[in-house]
This record gives sequence, structure tokens and C-alpha cells, in this order.
Amino acid sequence: MPLPKGEGRIHLIVCSLSSWKRREGLISLHRAGEGGSFAVRDIFFIPAHLCLMKAREPGGLGSTPMHQKEKSLTTRPVTSSHFAIRDPRVYQIAVLGSLLVYGIGWLDFEVPVGQALMILSAVLLTQYVCTRLWKLPAYDPRSPLISGLSLCLLLRTNSSAMIASTAAITIVSKFALRLNGKHIFNPTNFGLIAMMLLTDQVWVSPGQWGNDVVLTFLLACLGGLVVSKASRSDVTFAFLGFYAALLIGRSWWLGEPMSIPLHRLQNGALLLFSFFMISDPKTTPNSRAGRILFALLVACGAGFVHFVLFRPNGLLWSLAALSPVSTLFDKFLPGPSYLWPGRYHIRKPPIAARQATHQGSA
Repeated sequence: MPLPKGEGRIHLIVCSLSSWKRREGLISLHRAGEGGSFAVRDIFFIPAHLCLMKAREPGGLGSTPMHQKEKSLTTRPVTSSHFAIRDPRVYQIAVLGSLLVYGIGWLDFEVPVGQALMILSAVLLTQYVCTRLWKLPAYDPRSPLISGLSLCLLLRTNSSAMIASTAAITIVSKFALRLNGKHIFNPTNFGLIAMMLLTDQVWVSPGQWGNDVVLTFLLACLGGLVVSKASRSDVTFAFLGFYAALLIGRSWWLGEPMSIPLHRLQNGALLLFSFFMISDPKTTPNSRAGRILFALLVACGAGFVHFVLFRPNGLLWSLAALSPVSTLFDKFLPGPSYLWPGRYHIRKPPIAARQATHQGSA
């Protein structure tokens, strides 16, 4: 193959799709004689996209400054270490969505697919409208998706109007009922309690989960993943400990066999509440001491509703009644406020970082 006079080099920027790592390979083409023949060295066989650039280097490869070579790159692939999914809402959406599919497919939940789609559409639409009304900088569907999936798992009604109303109240409460940048109530909890107070056409069926030990273990594992990502495992495990002590202590006082409180603890609804509702980082107290005291109050309130008032859904009623107390804990036991982390953490490439530093110094 004939070549132009002089020695040419071709740079291959090898962008590996499997590892997203940038590697720079070099094929040196040397002219061997007057006939224009050459030898090819260092042949790389990599199943990836190859971006071919010809570098015109009069002084040879080694004499080219590094910054000039970097400037010749128009784009640089972002490696897997440049970003990481850190927002616990992503995990929560995945877990709640999986639980919904499992409940509909294997536990025979009374949740028609059309009703689930209606709930999700209503919460997303309400979130969009509120985003425009409150003039927020961007529309974020993650939080309403969590609320919508929770409503799909808990809300039971035969009226489409009740579905739309519950979804709207749930999302609007996040925007309207706020104090010091935090929700006063857990949105899903507030929507369910408000509709159960206003109408008799909405109810919650805690017994739908049954007492399957395998499901209980699965919920505990998946829920533990979520609360650990949200840095709220303390309030979850504190509540479970206090509530278990309450049930076991009551059975011991009444002389009941221990199989009764253990049976009550093997409940999917209890774990769903513990891992996905009371652990909401935007409604729990900021300090760890406040969260533990808050868990104690909610556990005692749930026991009062169950065993004194003899009403169902004591967990939901207790959390709704005691949620405003969280603001008092923030006042007397202050702590750092929780902020949702960004989904991706992207580091600037060296060229952009140097340009930003240069512009800042100028």
C-alpha cells in the first residue's frame, strides 16, 4: 500500500463497550522502501467501536504535549467510576414495583391492572401540575412513583373518582403541607387517612399479604436494602424492636402463648410500613435520638389503636397522628436535614476542569 512521503502514525481510540474504559492503541506504519511497502506492528483485535483519527505530528509522537493530544478529542466516554446511582428512591421504586407484580401475579391482590395504571398516571400528572404551579426548576417523577406504587399496594376502592382523588391528595400534600423544607406527613399515609376520614368508599386491606414466612423474609431483605440506602435504618429497626416488645409483653401479661405475637409479627403489611413508610427520610426527625423516640411513640400509638380502640390499621393512624411531632424533635433535638442525593455523580474530565479553573482565575 503506497503512503505519502514521511512517516505517518494513526491513533486508534478504542472505546470498549463492555467496560467503558478508554484505551489508546497505536499502529505504527513505516515506509519500507521506494515501492511504498510497510510493516504493521501492534495489531489490536478488540470488539468495540473504533474512532479513527489521524495525528499529524511533525516532531514524532513523543514530542507532542499531552494537552494537545487531549484537545484533539471531541468527546470522551464517561467511565463507570464517573457516576453511580446513589438515590435510594431508585431502589425503592424497583422494590415496590417488584412487590406489586408479585402481589398481583402470585398473591391474587385485588388490584386490576387498569386501576394500577390509573393510580400511577394520576400521581404523575398531579406531580407535573404541582411542579408548574409551585414553579419548581424541574419535573422529578421518582417521588410520585414511590407514592403511586405504595397506593397500588395499599389502596382499595371500587370508585375511579376515589382513585383520582386519593392520588391527587397524596401528591398535593407534599407541596402544601411543609415546614422548614420537610413534609409534615408521609404523602401516602396522609392520602389514605384523609380519604378514609372523608369517605367510606376507601379502605386498606392489611390482611392481603398473609403470613407467608418466605415473603416476610423477602420483604425484610429488600426493605433493609432501601433503608440502608436512605440512611434511615435506625428508625425502622427501632420501631420493629419496640413494636415486637409491645406485642410480646402484652401476650406475656395475658398469659398467651408466644406463637400469637410471633404470628402477628410475620406480616407483610407490618414490614411494608416499617421499611417503606415510617422510614421516609423527608418526614422522620433529623437526629438519630429524635428518630428513635419517634419510633417509640408510633409503636405505642399503634398498640393503643389496636388493643384499646380495637380499630384496624393502627400503624397508619398512629403515624398520621404523630407525624407533626417530628417537627418538635427537630427543634429540641436538632440534626442535619436530609437531602436527596443526585442520581449521578459525574466528574469533570481534565480538560473541562482546567478550563473552568482558568476561567475562574481570570
